[in-house]
Amino acid sequence: MFFLKVRPSSARSSLNASSRLSAAFHWLPYWVAAALCVSILAGCAAAPVDVLTEQEYYKQAKGAIDADNFVEASRYLEDLETYHPFGRYAEQAQLDLIYARYNSLQPELAASAADRFIRLHPDSEQVDYAYYLRGLTNYYADVGLGLRYLPIDSNTRDPGKARQAFRDFTTLVERFPASDYAADARQRMIAIRERLAQYELSVARYYVRRQAYIAAAARTAYMIESFPETNAVENALILQVELLNRMGLPNQAADAVAVLASSYPESKAFDDRMRFRSGELIEEDRDISSVLSVE
Repeated sequence: MFFLKVRPSSARSSLNASSRLSAAFHWLPYWVAAALCVSILAGCAAAPVDVLTEQEYYKQAKGAIDADNFVEASRYLEDLETYHPFGRYAEQAQLDLIYARYNSLQPELAASAADRFIRLHPDSEQVDYAYYLRGLTNYYADVGLGLRYLPIDSNTRDPGKARQAFRDFTTLVERFPASDYAADARQRMIAIRERLAQYELSVARYYVRRQAYIAAAARTAYMIESFPETNAVENALILQVELLNRMGLPNQAADAVAVLASSYPESKAFDDRMRFRSGELIEEDRDISSVLSVE
């Protein structure tokens, strides 16, 4: 029971206090109801989670992987690591998580899981597999649906993760030359180098179209020096010869022709008499009339 003391000389204050008290009691049922709802929801949220045994988590994860359900496998492996972080399956679960995320098309999460495994288990007997999976993840990271199903030239796109994949595979073959994954890593390194070389050549051709010949010549020279054993070198040398001629450097152009002839005697750049013929230097027509047509 509430007792409200009011001074006789303050009738208006008494009236205002009474009004506020009445308003408070008017809203009281709503506050009580809200508090009860919050309590109920908190109780539901605090309901105990059914935690499986470590062995059961791993069994469910392996079953999901065998069924190619990699999203579900990732969930079981994540739960295993959450509830049994120091169990007997923890290390293997972390490795399987890389594989599951890789196959569920989650390259960023797969690379993160690989980084974590390498950091936590640098001396593991299976760390070579972690490097290999991280390399694969970065190898395919730039290959989206557009490149798979649309006529898009991948050589014109920034290689991006391909360089990181090359570093991953390099680490693998240097640190673990006898690894079961080393041979495949070496083959992928060759493919990456080819891709990087083609990208550099595409950049040089872009400079040519923009008539930035000095930049184009510098790019082809860099590409020839950096990727000497790739298929793109022949076209780079042809382009280099034409650029040097265009810039008024006949002596340097003749030297480039000699290198081209000795390295690629069957090159398409030579006629039957081994005379150089041009064809790689393709420029854009930058005249405004090529863009606008006036009737």
